[in-house]
Amino acid sequence: MKELIQTLKNIYKIEDLRNRILTTLGLILIYRIGSFVVLPGVDPGQLENLQSQTSGGIMSLLNMFSGGAFANASIFALGIMPYISASIVIQLLAMAVPYFHRLQREGESGRKKMNQITRYLTIFITAGQAPGYIANLRTQLPTSAFPLIESGNEIMFWTSSIVILVAGTIFVMWLGERITDKGIGNGISLLIMVGIIARLPFALLAEFGNRMEGTGGLVALLIEIVVLFLVFVGSILLVQGTRRIPVQYAKRIVGNKQYGGVRQYIPLKINAAGVMPIIFAQALMFIPLMFGSFQSQSLTGIAATFSDVTGFWYNFVFALLIIVFTYFYTAITVNPNQMAEDMKKNGGFIPGVKPGRKTAEFIDTIMSRITLPGSIFLALVAIMPAFAMIAGINNQFAQFFGGTSLLILVGVVLDTLQQIESHLLMRHYDGLMKSGRIKGRTGQAATV
Repeated sequence: MKELIQTLKNIYKIEDLRNRILTTLGLILIYRIGSFVVLPGVDPGQLENLQSQTSGGIMSLLNMFSGGAFANASIFALGIMPYISASIVIQLLAMAVPYFHRLQREGESGRKKMNQITRYLTIFITAGQAPGYIANLRTQLPTSAFPLIESGNEIMFWTSSIVILVAGTIFVMWLGERITDKGIGNGISLLIMVGIIARLPFALLAEFGNRMEGTGGLVALLIEIVVLFLVFVGSILLVQGTRRIPVQYAKRIVGNKQYGGVRQYIPLKINAAGVMPIIFAQALMFIPLMFGSFQSQSLTGIAATFSDVTGFWYNFVFALLIIVFTYFYTAITVNPNQMAEDMKKNGGFIPGVKPGRKTAEFIDTIMSRITLPGSIFLALVAIMPAFAMIAGINNQFAQFFGGTSLLILVGVVLDTLQQIESHLLMRHYDGLMKSGRIKGRTGQAATV
């Protein structure tokens, strides 16, 4: 306890770090307040149907990422998801389109251009999603929930709501960028994490109430918390697990100084794809539900099978898709040929492996081998909530036992703590850990 208090004192002593943390907390507070501001023209007292709609399925996922703003019909209802979608599109274009690939290699100037293109694409995506969200509101809520429409101003309601939703997403994107520049950690990731954590107390209270009223009592709740802790430990191992490849650099003597001649390591991550395979697989798993409204018996049966999130076939196909997408996303994000080329230019080589093509083949082989256990472990983490529901845990609390929310929480917390520790060590204070250092998600985008 004394060491914790001393660490907090050290953080407070560093003015720059203190100001960054306070700025981050202030901007997050603005985001949380905005998630409860209801769209003009919507009656807040009649949102029960919308909140029941977001209790499961893809709506539950969208509501989780928006921190409950989706179910509140808030001005931030679409949250940061349009920006994430735009970022994913730009990232994929950088792999396939030469223009974006050149921008990616131009350094800081190229990064600024790509960020600007991402912002414009975010506006277009939000403008396309906003009418769909309003149409969903009109379907789920009674006409009495829209005073403007009842008074005959339906066009005004649609126009103002679309403009406000687009502006809300742009403002949330701006908050995330300000946190990244002036605060601590990756702003977009922190906003997503805060939205997820905001639902944890309600889920825990609901589970506590179920256990008190049902079977098991406090003993069962304590066992669930212990299991949740073990799942967190396993997720940390998945996020931080690396296979280090030794790289030897040639010795060069310039004047009286010696350069190179040292051994370094390339850390190849076991889970280089992050949470993207789960997001892609989850999107595909919702496609059969779109056909559930048809009268065909076969389609209805398929939709019913894939709507049961605790069923065998749902989880089997879900896990299989995650494994496939892990290989796919790793293949487009990790480029062994580029790594071998850069290594050769800098005078580095892997001991026992010829530079050039042989090095690229060696790295590709290693990546293929470590991706298999990483993808299987990722699939197990993704289907853990299903096992939690089968064990009798309520749906809200079960979501924290795995899936996208758990991996985002673990990754963002590690990245943020790593930045705080870097500030402490730079000022010659002790780090956050007694031995070793905190490692973030080195080598992959923190946003996703």
